[in-house]
Amino acid sequence: MSQQLLQDEAYLPGICEMLHAIEREERGPIEAAAGAAYASIRQGGLLHAFSTGHSHMIVEEMFYRTGGLVPIDPILSEELMLHTGAITSTRLERQSGKATEILSRANLRPGDTILISSNSGINTVPVEAALYAKGQGLTVICVTSLQVSKTLESRHPQGKKLYEVSDIVIDNHAPKGDGLLELPSGQVTGGASTFGSLFIAQRIALKIENLYLADGLEPPVLCSANLPGGDAFNERLVEEYRARIPALC
Repeated sequence: MSQQLLQDEAYLPGICEMLHAIEREERGPIEAAAGAAYASIRQGGLLHAFSTGHSHMIVEEMFYRTGGLVPIDPILSEELMLHTGAITSTRLERQSGKATEILSRANLRPGDTILISSNSGINTVPVEAALYAKGQGLTVICVTSLQVSKTLESRHPQGKKLYEVSDIVIDNHAPKGDGLLELPSGQVTGGASTFGSLFIAQRIALKIENLYLADGLEPPVLCSANLPGGDAFNERLVEEYRARIPALC
């Protein structure tokens, strides 16, 4: 006997509804995040971005891409990503001391801003990262699912969750289980959080660019390296930040 099929055509409207909810309900926090990051950048600082697992894609989305801002510092640790060991990365993001180990090597300075993305916001590494960054004098922005985080138990030694220890909280509106559709077994599928978090990343960047324009300044936005003159255009922008952003090599 065949199983009841997924209503997979409901995925697109589900994603669209989630993005509209972010645009409608997270405008204030997104503007606050952009304002904090812009203030850091204009004072000679950076917007750092850090995450683990699938959430690391928000870091890559913000860094060194066509149409993206230059003064973004990606803090990417391979051992917390999936391509060098998915199960290991899951274990390590629950390990106390790992975030401090990684961020202590990053070029964080007082007055900088850091964005930390974690859909559940309950694992030790993102919480510890936020606490460490705040201790270094940074403004902490988090991207998380409040619906998910508020229903789960924290794995942090002190029971803290990411949204509880961040200065600016942006809800990605991902549902519990991070799936928009449900299999007959009750298991959810059709991932949602990545779309919401990447949308938030772009909205923050666009708001920062508008702050530049409002001050009569040209935003430092990268050109496609595949267009004529793209390499030379980007090289001029990158040179200002190369010393502080190790990944600009």
